[in-house]
Amino acid sequence: MWNRRRFVQAALAPCALPVLSAASPVLRQSAAADSAAPTPSEVARAMRASKTRFAANVEMWWGDRPLLERVRAAAELGFPGIELWPWRGKDIDALAKLTRELGLEVAQFTAWGFSPGMNHPDNHAAVVKEVEESCQVAKRLGAKLMTVIAGNDQPGMSKEQMHAHVVTALKLAAPIAEKHQVTLILEPMNGRVDHPGHCLYGSADTVAICKAVDSPFVKINWDLYHMQLAEGDLCGRLRDGFAHLGYVQLADSPGRNEPMTGEIHYPRVLREVYELGYRGLVGCECNPKQGEVLAASRIASVGAWS
Repeated sequence: MWNRRRFVQAALAPCALPVLSAASPVLRQSAAADSAAPTPSEVARAMRASKTRFAANVEMWWGDRPLLERVRAAAELGFPGIELWPWRGKDIDALAKLTRELGLEVAQFTAWGFSPGMNHPDNHAAVVKEVEESCQVAKRLGAKLMTVIAGNDQPGMSKEQMHAHVVTALKLAAPIAEKHQVTLILEPMNGRVDHPGHCLYGSADTVAICKAVDSPFVKINWDLYHMQLAEGDLCGRLRDGFAHLGYVQLADSPGRNEPMTGEIHYPRVLREVYELGYRGLVGCECNPKQGEVLAASRIASVGAWS
């Protein structure tokens, strides 16, 4: 069973001795209340001590609250950043103002979704227009990354044809991204559980697309949950494709919940990501299994890898 003592010991002890010293009263209290859940302040302290920096996905977390309240909740738990899905329908000015006030980084948001796909030439003019408008939003939010998605299968097209159209779309969009200094991060999916009928799975094909586009402003949104289901060998695949990695997301498998609820040994994987040289935020695109406080405590714990 997960409890406060195990959380504080795991998250604080191995990663920062000054924090451990400051937290020693908490450890003593925790020993006396072994079965209690960690408090938000304890979680925030451990999150700030984490070697890996995390961004809360405010679409999947605190879903019963208005958006700005979710952002405040992320800050309360010590997350240094947040991430979003599509920006349309959101009060961007209010969001930008609040994140600045709270000192939160907007890690990334979705600029181009599933449909219509980049994998059909009829949609390329719309892709260019949407990327231009999304870059303006990125400037307002201070975001440096925007997710783009290849698209679902197109009738009568082979995978190779669809991927070639994605390359064309990204070549058209890359100069716009470069002009605004915003990187487009292409996200492959998994077809086993979440996205059957999509046209892009796994790292190998996504790396090939990035190589063909040949722009420093087109990279990969390396969602470790999707990669686990699509191909496995997470650390090996990261090493193979790291030159094209632009952003990292996580969730455990099975279940798409937070780390420590499934089969992925995230301390090892996050250490690999760090040792390869990644210093960006890691997006927590997962469903909290037993509430956001406990989910954040687990995330902070795996971020204290050694």
